[in-house]
Amino acid sequence: MTGTTVLTQTHFLPLPNNSPPQCSELNIKFNEQGWLSMLKGCKSLEELKQVHAHILKLGFLLDSFCESNLVATCALSKWGSMDYACSIFRQIEEPGSFEYNTMIRGNVNYMNLEEALLLYLEMLERGIEPDNFTYPFVLKACSLLGCVNEGMQIHGHVLKGGLKGDVFVQNSLISMYGKFGGIKHACAVFEKMDEKSVASWSAIIGAHASVEMWHECLMLFGDMSSEGHHRAEESTLVTVITACTHLGSLDIGRCIHGILLRNISELNVIVKTSLINMYVKCGCLEKGLSVFDNMVEKNRHSYTIMISGLAIHGHGKEALRVFSEMLEEGLEPDDVVYVGVLSACSHAGLVDEGLQCFNRMRFEHKIEPTVQHYGCVVDLMGRARMLREAYDLIKSMPIKPNDVVWRSLLSACKVHHNLELGEIAAQNLFMLNPYNPGDYLMLANMYARAQNWANAARVRTEMAGNSSVQTPGFSLVEVKRVVYKFVSQDKSQPQYNSIYDMIHQMEWQLKFEGMLHLACGALFWCQKHITGVHNEKIAITTKPTKEQRIGTMTYETKPTTKAVAHI
Repeated sequence: MTGTTVLTQTHFLPLPNNSPPQCSELNIKFNEQGWLSMLKGCKSLEELKQVHAHILKLGFLLDSFCESNLVATCALSKWGSMDYACSIFRQIEEPGSFEYNTMIRGNVNYMNLEEALLLYLEMLERGIEPDNFTYPFVLKACSLLGCVNEGMQIHGHVLKGGLKGDVFVQNSLISMYGKFGGIKHACAVFEKMDEKSVASWSAIIGAHASVEMWHECLMLFGDMSSEGHHRAEESTLVTVITACTHLGSLDIGRCIHGILLRNISELNVIVKTSLINMYVKCGCLEKGLSVFDNMVEKNRHSYTIMISGLAIHGHGKEALRVFSEMLEEGLEPDDVVYVGVLSACSHAGLVDEGLQCFNRMRFEHKIEPTVQHYGCVVDLMGRARMLREAYDLIKSMPIKPNDVVWRSLLSACKVHHNLELGEIAAQNLFMLNPYNPGDYLMLANMYARAQNWANAARVRTEMAGNSSVQTPGFSLVEVKRVVYKFVSQDKSQPQYNSIYDMIHQMEWQLKFEGMLHLACGALFWCQKHITGVHNEKIAITTKPTKEQRIGTMTYETKPTTKAVAHI
């Protein structure tokens, strides 16, 4: 706790000449409302100190009303001081729940989280009963500190105190468990709520988002809208947009965009940046650019998202143009921005521009390259057939290269048929992670292309001996705003036989048309028997069923023409 300070009249400045009449004319008898009005009118800590000085001079400090409001004004104002608030608080002989709640709330706002929890313990020791204004901020302190055990103990205090039905306390519990990753506990609190507010739905959706349960976020948002909560909070809509981004659900994302346009007069930079991210990652680059170009205010994150989106779509020169615009705006780039810039150069084959940006990052902006930056440059060189230069760069790295860097080199060696460097990259990969089957398959395919059957068989044997199991891939398909999931090698489909017959017909048709290049029989054997049938093929040849349905969206299923026209 902060040390106690004894306050006297000598601590404070005299009132200025232009102060309100009620401050300077001390012969006027002030009542409680008069002092409260003066406290609310304070615009700085110095003004509060002057009011405090006159309270001391006129003997109002013994009045509990003045003491409580002095603490509240000092602790909860943007210009306040928790040290000064604590000095006043410690002079109160018998503080009650209001004073403790104020101090706990102020300490949480100022991120003095341990102080807030110590005040809660002191409150209990003095026999002061916590109320529904105490627990939300105490639980918030626990969640920000990551104190799981303490948070669960406080949940027990809530139950014993008979506040389990208070909606504000329940919302705080849901948010806390969401931050801890305890989604089961969050859902248990949510399901037991008699009345769910918009904040309750926002809390449970945010809890699922914190553990990346994106499908559930969309389903909960649909349930929320079906119960009549059409005025979702802006933060909740941003979370739903993020879920659409991860799921590739463009239609639902456009629907949320329409909701935002109809209900919010001016979208802030955070919302617009989320929309840009959703559009570019869902394959709608034009819409993302449109939102970006119409932004009045742009921050570094907005530029980073736009540059990365252009990189994904192979628009390297456009990404460099946006990067130049960012520098002209006076925004200082960071390491994340340069990852997007280097990635854009790599995808577009802009070797000279990429190397210039790499040098500019190091020498002009004094940013120390990370392993991600080196990975981008290795990928850039590999795509340009500069395999030896890429290998020399890896050897000269001041930090240890990770598996992504070596895998970039291995992939480039496979494309450009450089078995010598490919073997070196593969051996380093096997030392870093001997259980990734994809690395073994790339090397085996390189041996098969070179007709080195003995080594191809050896690599496949090593892969089997390491018990390498490839995680099945999956595809997400959105049909009429319902998201379906298709898993690679899935044989649980009711139309399994007809699906795989169609896949085989597609493969042979592509082969005869010259679109499916198979270097040799061994390569085809690896593709068919080791990696299995691709999830993309299953998604193309299958009619979605209820069993594959993982998410739905019922909120505003038919946006108005006006909203669609805007987006």
